[in-house]
Amino acid sequence: MRDDYLPCLGRHGFYRMHYTDWGDPLNSRVVVCAHGLTRNCRDFDFLAQALASHCRVICPDIVGRGQSDWLPDKEDYGFPRYLSDMASLLARILLWPPARHWLGRLSNFVLRRYGSRSLYWVGTSMGGVIGMLLAAQPKSPIRRLVINDVGPWIPRAFLERIGTYIVKDPRFRTYEELAAYVRDISAPFGPLTDAQWQHLTRHNARQHAEGSWGMAYDPGIGLPFRSGLLQDVDLWNVWDAITCQTLVLRGAQSDLLLPEIADQMRRRGPRPRIVEFAGIGHAPMLMTDDQIKVVRDFLLAPE
Repeated sequence: MRDDYLPCLGRHGFYRMHYTDWGDPLNSRVVVCAHGLTRNCRDFDFLAQALASHCRVICPDIVGRGQSDWLPDKEDYGFPRYLSDMASLLARILLWPPARHWLGRLSNFVLRRYGSRSLYWVGTSMGGVIGMLLAAQPKSPIRRLVINDVGPWIPRAFLERIGTYIVKDPRFRTYEELAAYVRDISAPFGPLTDAQWQHLTRHNARQHAEGSWGMAYDPGIGLPFRSGLLQDVDLWNVWDAITCQTLVLRGAQSDLLLPEIADQMRRRGPRPRIVEFAGIGHAPMLMTDDQIKVVRDFLLAPE
């Protein structure tokens, strides 16, 4: 795994977006994994390890999360900003060889290989919405799309539920108190091992200057949830515009991707295969062998 940063430009200047980079940088198959609303790129460590011998895997920290910068104006957080950043990231990983490969390797063979790269997208929750929005665009480079527990209809009740904690910016005296909080609010992730819970907590923890512990995201990302104007989100027109091969994952107890919505998704747009995981709500974390196998088999199947 390699850490890297991409300079992005917003309304108030430049900021850095962090991402992890797994596998051979010259691999013709590239997988981008995008996380959920309050999560970060390290959620995909287990999946990336399983794919790295076959693909290059890029996992960004969407701005305001993980090791990426926080935006000074919190009103800038939103899908227009995220889509612009992802377009910049795709330009880097699809069009230009990594700097360490310029000398001695910039041959016609390498150029031909870069010209035929295949882009696959794996998105959980918010990352899945970003993937849908990108895949629906004319001439989208996304050839395979994995949507993890989100769909083109986002119910208001779900937004209200996550709004109850995202706006709080909780602080804890000890790391152990934070770990207990993470397990509590993340219970819908389903049964995970102690090591997996530790992984999720460690990479989503931030120690503040005065010594308290909090979450590794900017509380400002919760600004839309403070407006009191939450309503159902309808993206069916986006879904119907997607034509690439698509796989949809769903937690059987999910309160975001409802059963009736998943059934409609199966019959519309890209007409995906849908896989449900029992005993899990929102969202499957793609850390267990059965979940990883479903994604891996879909991405690595012959085109």
